[in-house]
Amino acid sequence: MFCINLYSNILLTDKDKISDKLPYPYDGKIYTVKEIENFINKSIDNSKQPILIFGANWCPDCRIFSGTMDIPKIKKFIDINYDVLYIDVKRYQINMSLLTFFKIPSEEGIPRILAFDKDKNIINISNTTEWRTARTRTSQEIFNFFQEIKSN
Repeated sequence: MFCINLYSNILLTDKDKISDKLPYPYDGKIYTVKEIENFINKSIDNSKQPILIFGANWCPDCRIFSGTMDIPKIKKFIDINYDVLYIDVKRYQINMSLLTFFKIPSEEGIPRILAFDKDKNIINISNTTEWRTARTRTSQEIFNFFQEIKSN
């Protein structure tokens, strides 16, 4: 007889490495509250958890976080469970009012990750700034974050 822990994290191996070429996921688009609400609703309707990632292409922590999300094992997990929308803030010049809409202080520091449950609640409200130092974190820590916030 053996027991499987259904709540244990998927572990990365030495083969699961971030690419040397980091992505530029932010496109400069300015979003309205309605567009964000539509994204959240559509994600939930498609049985996915919505994730908003506020950042900018000049930010190394944003690019490292995004590059980590592109590791194939992590990307597969994210693609199954989440819809992700990258929201460009440039040099804190655009889309900052969206943070205020969600009652989150719009102080500087990116990336800012907002993860929602199926009831449209932000489930990481107390630590939306956690990844501002993504460059000091391991790929496993970032992957664990996504595994831990997954709603059932």
